[in-house]
Amino acid sequence: MGRERSVFACTECGAQQPRWLGRCPECGSWSSLVEEAAAAPTRARQLLQAEPAPVAVKPRSLREIDASSSPRLTTGVAELDRVLGGGLVPGSVVLLAGEPGVGKSTLALQLAAGVRASGAVFYVTGEESPEQLRLRANRLPSAPEDMWVLAETRVEALADPWRERRPAVVLVDSIQALATDRVESAPGSVAQVRECAAMLAAAAKASGAALVLIGHVTKEGVLAGPRVLEHLVDAVLTFEGDRSHAFRLLRARKNRYGSTREVGVFSMTEGGLEGVANPSELFLSERRTGAPGSCIAPLVEGTRPMLVEIQALVAPAGYGTARRTSIGFDDGRLALLLAVLDRYGGVDLVSRDVYVNVAGGVRVSEPSCDLALALALASSRLDLAVPAEVAACGEVGLGGEVRRVGRLDLRLREAARLGFRRVLVPAGAGANPQPPAVEVVPIADVAAAVAWLRAGGAVHAPVNNR
Repeated sequence: MGRERSVFACTECGAQQPRWLGRCPECGSWSSLVEEAAAAPTRARQLLQAEPAPVAVKPRSLREIDASSSPRLTTGVAELDRVLGGGLVPGSVVLLAGEPGVGKSTLALQLAAGVRASGAVFYVTGEESPEQLRLRANRLPSAPEDMWVLAETRVEALADPWRERRPAVVLVDSIQALATDRVESAPGSVAQVRECAAMLAAAAKASGAALVLIGHVTKEGVLAGPRVLEHLVDAVLTFEGDRSHAFRLLRARKNRYGSTREVGVFSMTEGGLEGVANPSELFLSERRTGAPGSCIAPLVEGTRPMLVEIQALVAPAGYGTARRTSIGFDDGRLALLLAVLDRYGGVDLVSRDVYVNVAGGVRVSEPSCDLALALALASSRLDLAVPAEVAACGEVGLGGEVRRVGRLDLRLREAARLGFRRVLVPAGAGANPQPPAVEVVPIADVAAAVAWLRAGGAVHAPVNNR
């Protein structure tokens, strides 16, 4: 009997090597190659068809293709439909990833309850028993009573129920728990995840069912499994949130049928996830005014404006190198702003510990928050509080200049709706239309922003609650 052949697969990108290497030559990751049995090449479409017959496909002109022949399936969850671009597309594959306990399975159950009128819904649970799933569904306002539950970890066992019921939506919780007989390795390995996802995706395309795969993330916050998994699916949704906060953010890292700029905001309650129509009001509900080190920044996520509070604390360094800690803000961006403030703003931050936090558990990636963070840092260092009715938006360059941001009119309207009377904006954006209730304060550079803070824009009022 011959020796079983094995290969070494990278856990980051899925590339296979004939022998172990300290560094993957494809993606450059260190210590990411693991040994697994080499599987013979198979065809993933055999999940639903025992002997698929080749079909001659004729090309068609673009004008002959009717996009309305495949309407979207609304999920019944408005925030999820917003991120997906209007709902689930039949035959599409969606990957929903997030940390344990963030609410992925709860969102999947609410999705099943919303699309139950569109056809049969299959829920494949590989990590929970049907009884556990029922107990969790009882907490929802409307449980998906007509949903078909299948507790199975073998992909081949899904073929007969899938062929008999012809579901409109198939939910798999989770892809790391499934395994196929074609690969001789443990569930969750690179080869198993890749092969199972390929088989399920091919079955969804053949049957026209919308497939939702729930996946785990690693301790670094990236999707567990091979990188090829993201290329197999049509949409990658990430569920972000902290267990200590009730807010959850749903973002699209990849979406072939919609925009990747939209964001869904949820609030975790005893009855499940509830969509938040006005996230700005909730993010600022516990805001403490009159204290130095706080500034409001208007963001735009897709078509939705949001106001978030950026907090900064500058304290004397205890010993050694000064410490920089940020939660919800990019570390590299923070280092850039600290250098610009020290060089052009006249604010000494070199020998100070700096702590930055975005209230509400929000993660900010938009450069329009640079000016607000610079004001919060200067406010904390100079012990001058930014007035409660002031917001700021603008990108800060390496030369200290404040650059323009997009959709300024949308940001100003959201600030005016929540009672902010002054907004600091880039000096070159003064010609944009603005609501009559908002006063626009043009700021040319960081030095001008610090001067405005020193000269009367800031207040020395005692700390109080709004």
